[in-house]
Amino acid sequence: MTYRLRLYALCAGVALASLSPLAARAADTLSTDVGATLQQAQSALAAHDYAKAMQAVKAASALGNKSDYDSYVIAQMQAAVASQSGDTAAALSAYEKLIASPRTPPALRHQMLLSEATMAYSAKDYPRAIAGIQRYMHEAGPTPQMQLLLVQSYYLQKDYPNVIQTVKAIVAADNKAHRKPQESELQMMAASATALNDPAQATHAYLLLATYYPKKEYWALLLHGLVTNKTLPPALQLDVYRIRVAVGDTLRPVDFMDMTEIAMQLRLPQLALDLMDQGYKQGVLGVGPEAPRQARLKAMVEKTVAERKASSAADEAQAQAQKTGDELFLVGYNDVTFGETQKGLALMRQALDKGVRDSAIANLHLGLAYMQAGQKAASLSALALVPETSNAYDIARLWMLRLSQTEVAPK
Repeated sequence: MTYRLRLYALCAGVALASLSPLAARAADTLSTDVGATLQQAQSALAAHDYAKAMQAVKAASALGNKSDYDSYVIAQMQAAVASQSGDTAAALSAYEKLIASPRTPPALRHQMLLSEATMAYSAKDYPRAIAGIQRYMHEAGPTPQMQLLLVQSYYLQKDYPNVIQTVKAIVAADNKAHRKPQESELQMMAASATALNDPAQATHAYLLLATYYPKKEYWALLLHGLVTNKTLPPALQLDVYRIRVAVGDTLRPVDFMDMTEIAMQLRLPQLALDLMDQGYKQGVLGVGPEAPRQARLKAMVEKTVAERKASSAADEAQAQAQKTGDELFLVGYNDVTFGETQKGLALMRQALDKGVRDSAIANLHLGLAYMQAGQKAASLSALALVPETSNAYDIARLWMLRLSQTEVAPK
C-alpha cells in the first residue's frame, strides 16, 4: 500500500502546507508500517487529539528499517503535531532535522528557519531565538520583522551592548537604502543606553528618534540627555545651551548666567551678551533678588565686548603669526558675532586650512557661524563634516535637525 500524507505544520502564524509532496522525489514512498502509523497520527491530529497523535509519531520513529524518506516524513509529522499542540521543544527538534535535510527545498527551508526562530522567541528561549534569527537572515536575507525580533531578543535577555550594536547596524543599512528606521528599535536602543548609564549613546538614540519621529517627548528626552551629559567640554556645553534657547526650552536664571560665564571663558563676549539679551527678552533675567548681580555681569560683558572690538585688528595680526589656526579661528568667530560676517567666516575657513586642535568642534562652530549669517546651506554643509566619532556629532546633528525645521536660521 502506498501512503501520501498531507501535513500542515502551523507555527507562529507561518503555514507549511503539503510538506510531504514538496519534499518527495519521484521514487519516494513510505514503507507500509511507517505509512500506516503516520496515518493514525494524522487522523488523531485532525481530531485535535495531540497526545494520541504524538504517541503514533513516536511509534513510527521507533520502527526499524526506515528509509531516509520515512525519517523525513516522520519529522514533518512531529513538527505538525508539536506545533499545533504547543510542544515547542519537540517542534524545534523536528525543525532542526527538516532544516538539515537536503530534501527540504530552499524556500521551504527559509520558512522553517523563520518558524524555528519565532517559536523559540515565543518560548522565551532568547539565545536559541537569536541563533535562529541570525541563521535565517544569513540564508534568506534580513527583513524588518526578523531584525526587530533580533533586537527584542537581545533586549529581553538584557544584552544591552548587542542591542545598541545591532540597532546601529540596522540604522546604517536603512540609511543606505533610504528607509526609515523602526521606532521601536530606536526606543530599545535608547533604553539600553540608559540601562548601561551611557549618556552619549542615549543622546544619539534620542537624536535618531527626534529626527525620524519628531515627537515632543523625544525632543524633551534629547535635551535632557544633553544637559545631564557632564562629559562634554565647556565649548559643547555652551552649544547645548544655545540649542535649548533656539528650540524654546524652559531655562532658569542660573542657566543664562552659566551660559554667559562659559561664553566669557571661551573668549566670546558678544555671544555672551547676545545670550544675556535673550534672557532679558524672555523675562528670565532682570527680575527677582538676583537682578543686581545679573546687571553687574552684563555690564562687565559689555565692557569686554568693547575691548575685544578695539583689539580686533591686533588680535588678528597676532593670530596670523601663529603656527596653528586656533587663535585665528577665535578671532574670526568673534568677528561674525560682531556682525562682520564675511570677514569672520573667511578667517574661520583660513584657520581650518591652517589646522586647529579639534576640527570637529571647529566645523560645528563654523556651521553655527554660517547659521548666524543666515547661510543655511553652508551651515548644513559645515555641520555635516562633524564625524560620528566626535562628541560634537550629536550636537551637530541636532542643529541640522533644527535648521531643517526652520526657514530662518536662529541666532
